[in-house]
Amino acid sequence: MAAEASNSELIQVVALLAAGVIAVPIFKRLGLGSILGYLAAGVVIGPFGLGVFSESKAILHVAELGVVMFLFIIGLEMQPSRLWNLRREIFGLGILQVGVCAVLLTSVGVIAGFPVSASFVAGAGFVLTSTAIVMQLLEERGELSSPNGQRMVSILLLEDLAIVPLLALIAFLAPAHADTGWLGRLTSVGIGLASIAGLVVAGRYLLNPLFRILADSRAREVMTAAALLVVLGSALAMQLGGLSMAMGAFLAGVLLSESTFRHQLEADIEPFRGVLLGLFFLAVGMSLDLGIVAANWMAIAVYVAAYMVMKGIGIYLVARFLRSGHAQALERAVIMAQGGEFAFVLYSSALAVGIINGQENAILTAVIILSMVLTPLAIIGLRYALPRREQALDDVDIAEDLDGSVLIIGFGRFGQIASQPLLLRGIDVSIIDNDVEMIQAAASFGFKVYYGDGTRLDILHTAGAGRVRAVLICVDKGDVAVRIAEHMRAEYPLVPVLARAYDRGIAMDLIQAGVDYQIRETFESALSFGQATLEKLGIDQDEAIEIIEDVRQRDAARLDAQLVGGLQAGRQFMKGNMPVPAPLTPPRRPGRAANEEAATVLEQSAAKQGDEER
Repeated sequence: MAAEASNSELIQVVALLAAGVIAVPIFKRLGLGSILGYLAAGVVIGPFGLGVFSESKAILHVAELGVVMFLFIIGLEMQPSRLWNLRREIFGLGILQVGVCAVLLTSVGVIAGFPVSASFVAGAGFVLTSTAIVMQLLEERGELSSPNGQRMVSILLLEDLAIVPLLALIAFLAPAHADTGWLGRLTSVGIGLASIAGLVVAGRYLLNPLFRILADSRAREVMTAAALLVVLGSALAMQLGGLSMAMGAFLAGVLLSESTFRHQLEADIEPFRGVLLGLFFLAVGMSLDLGIVAANWMAIAVYVAAYMVMKGIGIYLVARFLRSGHAQALERAVIMAQGGEFAFVLYSSALAVGIINGQENAILTAVIILSMVLTPLAIIGLRYALPRREQALDDVDIAEDLDGSVLIIGFGRFGQIASQPLLLRGIDVSIIDNDVEMIQAAASFGFKVYYGDGTRLDILHTAGAGRVRAVLICVDKGDVAVRIAEHMRAEYPLVPVLARAYDRGIAMDLIQAGVDYQIRETFESALSFGQATLEKLGIDQDEAIEIIEDVRQRDAARLDAQLVGGLQAGRQFMKGNMPVPAPLTPPRRPGRAANEEAATVLEQSAAKQGDEER
């Protein structure tokens, strides 16, 4: 019997791991995110799917520790200095958006006839946007550092902070408090405040000395155990005080946010946090009662539409009130109109204290999940609904009738450095770029950069590409550099073209396009790095220079052999898709001789490929 029970538990563990491993990559490939993958996997293996698990509450109880650790990590990132720098966006824009959306969403439940407390909990849960989904979308679009992206990140930060008081508020809204009267309420508040004060004092005066003593012991496993002790101990302290475990973990993180041990703590907690948070979403998926969803599909569809529309309206109104443009406000509303993962925590807490019942929890959970699923689809629809966004060209001059001796296309890190020798020599330089923010930043340092897209023939013409003594292609995207080089060779074949190459493949493409000079952006810096390393190891400077020159010549010879052998064959060789013949006699000793033999083999292989291709 014991063996059968052990096998059954092992099957469940394997099923949990397999469900996450299979579902998450698939959902990420579809652009839906890992959270939805975990939720879907939980539905499949849960009691309303394959039935691998018949009871999900026990797993959910353990998996809530993942949320606790997540909040601890958030607390570690909340240094007082960072909060102060973002104070206007976080505590201005963030609070305004959360407040307006909370009122609008609460009104949905009140209009539907639910009690105010239940309506508030339902609306407050939907106010908390999915941090994982929004951050992933911003990262994929390259907008994390943009002004609009920074505003959304600040709002997410405020919402992450808001979960802590919301969880505390749920404890005070619980029906059980109605029987205790005002004295009972004040007693509960006093116990909670005392718990917070005790944790603050302990964190301020005990945690850093504790970790300093443990660090002196040089026992890594003890530091990991201490990190878990701090997280779970602070969570337990808050729970005993009548508050949420998440609040305790968050406060502990904030108290340690400026500690010298912050990065070590984050590294120790991260593996546990990731696994348990994934387990939490799996358990939430298992808790999704498909029977209730099927029986209430119409109500769920109405609430999904009502909540997403009302939240979107609130976000749009706040953005417009703070003078954001129509397109920017609408985009923010669509991206942030879904509910988030913290809603599951909020609804679980509300269910535990009796504010909502099991059926309402299942309906609200389904509403959150469906809103998260619909977000990527809504963003795709927004792309077709809005006209293509053009950059505002305030205080930026268009590239027209430029008369410099040299034209530089792209003024990022590479272009800035490449321009310095020309400027010091007094050569008249014209610079164009299509990044407005970069142009404005360059102007603050005294550089005159014109707006223009180098891939357009008309821009090249108005920028004077046919009249200059040389064109420098310094853009950071390889395919863009190749396209500009092809335009130059087709339209202005007599103008020398020098180009920056992203990698070896782009270098060969540029050579094929007919540039007069190309260089891989990291090649020379890596050679300088290697030379400095040789000199640090005691190699004479002249010998180090000779070795680096030898490497440079060998690389040029391999590049020539690849070009002779054909561009496609050369790329296959560099990717390792073509076999490299082994040396006839293996090297007898390691070191320089062996590496020289290996380099010779590479050269011979590349040359042989060229002969075979011909």
